[in-house]
Amino acid sequence: MTDDQKRNDAPRSRPIRIALPNKGRLADRALELFEQAGLRAQFRADRALVASLGPDFQAIFVRSSDIPEYLADGAAEIGVTGADLVAESGREEIVEILNLGFGRCRLAVAVRDESPVRRASMLPAGTRVATSFPRIARRYFEGLGTEIVIAPVTGAAEIAPHLGVADVIVDLVSTGSTLRVNGLREVDTIMVSTARLVASRTAVEDEPTKRAIDDLATALESVLRAAQKRYLMSNVPRDKLDEVREVIPGLSGPTIVEVMDDGAWVAAHAVVDADRVYQTIARLKELGAEGILVTRIERLMP
Repeated sequence: MTDDQKRNDAPRSRPIRIALPNKGRLADRALELFEQAGLRAQFRADRALVASLGPDFQAIFVRSSDIPEYLADGAAEIGVTGADLVAESGREEIVEILNLGFGRCRLAVAVRDESPVRRASMLPAGTRVATSFPRIARRYFEGLGTEIVIAPVTGAAEIAPHLGVADVIVDLVSTGSTLRVNGLREVDTIMVSTARLVASRTAVEDEPTKRAIDDLATALESVLRAAQKRYLMSNVPRDKLDEVREVIPGLSGPTIVEVMDDGAWVAAHAVVDADRVYQTIARLKELGAEGILVTRIERLMP
């Protein structure tokens, strides 16, 4: 056995650290997702910034914007933060493991309502841009061939154009209502951001740690996949099975179970899309189905 193999097979001296947001748009959903995956945070005391996530993982709670730095510096191996914050950090040592899908927003360019600008490409050189994402903003406008002046802000950027601090803003937008209330109009989207499970490159290059990260990603993904599906059971006429298969194809076809009657009925079980449950039930009823039952799924593996 080589020295590298011995190091990879040696037990870890501490649990793998996962940096989680301590507040903000991603914090509650991240904790909920980990709990649904079987990793419930166990705090020693209220307001503790460290929690156990079972024998293999330990959560540390920090600002979302600091998580890329914690990973890059080796203070944590894994983290959950927004794609926008990973991009703004510019850290090449960060590897994306899984798109978690929640916390969806977009990083947008916005101008005052009365501005004649309709696209970001119309902005002249020297435009002052208020943003807390200077690296992304500068890279975006460089791609347009426009030299800008960054006006860094750490709070609400929406007020900056009205105070003469900047001509436009680059900021996160969810529904756009905050922009409208503050007399601003979105003209371009730089990127769409969601929460991501990320890891340091050093962590994924260590085989035992990589295995643990892969197992964690599989558990989280099974929860996310299950949230989009429902388990449907129904008694259907045997002579309608061909039509039933078209209505509930399932993952690899419905499971058909014999019903203890005269043979005219069978029980059909299938996984269906959550957002099409009501159409599926309506179609099954048209085919004469009875005893339709729909339940949630905790986890779903491909």
